[in-house]
Amino acid sequence: MLLLSIAISALAVGLISLTLIIAFKNKHTSDVADVHQKLKECAEQVHILRSEAAELRTGLLSIGKRVLEVEQQNQDLLQQQSAQKYDDPDAKIYSRAVKMVELGADLDEVIRECELPRAEAELLFSLHKKKGA
Repeated sequence: MLLLSIAISALAVGLISLTLIIAFKNKHTSDVADVHQKLKECAEQVHILRSEAAELRTGLLSIGKRVLEVEQQNQDLLQQQSAQKYDDPDAKIYSRAVKMVELGADLDEVIRECELPRAEAELLFSLHKKKGA
């Protein structure tokens, strides 16, 4: 009888251990499935973020090219403007007249040296006074 009760006790302990092992295995399987699902979601998010980063990079490259084109156009316009300034003989006369006014020449001297009409020379003096004021 003692042997039978030890055998029943051992069987009960075995059943309880087996139940606990099955419960832990089910819990572990559930945890693994959750982690696997989260990993799958993270992989999808990484794929989306990589696509968005590629789109941003493409957009930035396009903007960079456009900025370079605009800078080149600006340089071209500055060069054209500078060339026109030196090509126009009247501009040289007016530049010289303005420089003389800035240096303190009087009206008659500007008229004589730059061969400007009196009205134009007076206009230069008037504009120069407004800038200096």
